[in-house]
Amino acid sequence: MIEALTCCLLQGLKFEMLTFLSEGLMNLPWWGVVVATLLFTHITIVGITVFLHRAQAHRALDLHPAVSHFFRFWLWLTTGMATKGWVAVHRKHHAKCETPEDPHSPQILGIRKVLWQGVEVYRLEANKPETLQRYGHSTPDDWLEGNLYTHPNRHNLGIVLMLFIDLLLFGVVGLSVWAVQMVWIPFWAAGVINGIGHYWGYRNYEPKDASTNIVPWGIIIGGEELHNNHHAFPSSAKFSSRWWEFDLGWLYIRLLQALGLAHIKKVAPKPQLLPGKQVVDLDTLRAVVLNRFYIMADFGRDVVLPVLREELRKADASSRRFLKRSKAALIREEARLSEEQRDRLQGALSMSQTLRTVYDYRLRLQAIWARTTAGHEKLLASLQDWCAQAEASGIGYLQEFAHTLRSYSLSST
Repeated sequence: MIEALTCCLLQGLKFEMLTFLSEGLMNLPWWGVVVATLLFTHITIVGITVFLHRAQAHRALDLHPAVSHFFRFWLWLTTGMATKGWVAVHRKHHAKCETPEDPHSPQILGIRKVLWQGVEVYRLEANKPETLQRYGHSTPDDWLEGNLYTHPNRHNLGIVLMLFIDLLLFGVVGLSVWAVQMVWIPFWAAGVINGIGHYWGYRNYEPKDASTNIVPWGIIIGGEELHNNHHAFPSSAKFSSRWWEFDLGWLYIRLLQALGLAHIKKVAPKPQLLPGKQVVDLDTLRAVVLNRFYIMADFGRDVVLPVLREELRKADASSRRFLKRSKAALIREEARLSEEQRDRLQGALSMSQTLRTVYDYRLRLQAIWARTTAGHEKLLASLQDWCAQAEASGIGYLQEFAHTLRSYSLSST
């Protein structure tokens, strides 16, 4: 009798153990495991975009110490990345963008290299002492950082601990949950954002780099998809720019701000126009330089493209086809033009004196804020001359734009 009871008890324990190993503490259905996996990876994305990227790398906001410590711990568990290394690599990327010194430019290394081997490229740069020393300043440097998160023998302990946590929570399927967590950031952040985000997509602004917005709805990667907006205004805590763009990371930042857990330090400037202001003064100059990416986007939309449409109406069939193909080159940052686009541009400009005139004014306007060594007086004189000559050009779109440019101000009153 005792032997039978003992046998039943052991079989019961064995069954419970097998059930636990297969289902884990949470005992979720398959769809519940999928939801939990997406939740875990989403927390990692939020940690990268809010903590590592916007708060640490660009100092666009300050986070409450409790929030910062949570993200540091979570990222140690799910990625094994150190704050200083990530920040240093990212800052160097901005400082050396699209040059041979850029740690992960697909324009230099090739799209396949960055898309599929982005994490290896990142680790190679993050292990360079000179990169850490020059670009990794003002990052956490406390006991936890030195003795756990970046310790040579313990920095990978987090991802091992995450494996046991996943197995404990989900049972044997936790191995799959952990595998998804381990590939999520290397693919989406190191591969897609660093790769496709400098290779394919749409551009609201024309910085000298090749950054693009991949999609206007930043859900999967927390707003990081709006990469062109970020490169135009890197110190902004908000990545969305157009009304139809959605930055999920910004939503979380505003929520943390409402809870008293975040302080927003800077967002992208918004152009201020003073109706009736027609004197081009130092206030105008400062406002124009500050809002230069908006101004160049407006120049393309309000001057270049309307002139192009007029030329298309006047052109014959063959010329019309050529002019249509030159549209992108006319508004693209000149440094980012391919040889084929340069040929199209020159061909289009040779076909229309009006197009050539407005394009030359575009380059002259860019040159004003590009003269970093010139004093305020010289820059102001250049802007005044530009406005006066544009208004005397006889080209209606250009005249109207110059008139609007005079009203730019840093003051909203």
